[in-house]
Amino acid sequence: MTALSFDDKGCDVVYEGTEFRLEKELIEEATQKSYPDVTDHEVLQLVEKQPVLSGEPRRIGDILA
Repeated sequence: MTALSFDDKGCDVVYEGTEFRLEKELIEEATQKSYPDVTDHEVLQLVEKQPVLSGEPRRIGDILA
């Protein structure tokens, strides 16, 4: 399971026991979207090759609100 934790500067990720950080600029460049408009599902797809996407995608802007 992958855990994502968002803040206004990026996302802390725990993937298969490894912790790392995706900076806001990297997420924006990879998705070609403004950081608040990126969804948690899109970030998960950056981390995992074939993620299990459950529930409705949530915009980072809504998560941080």
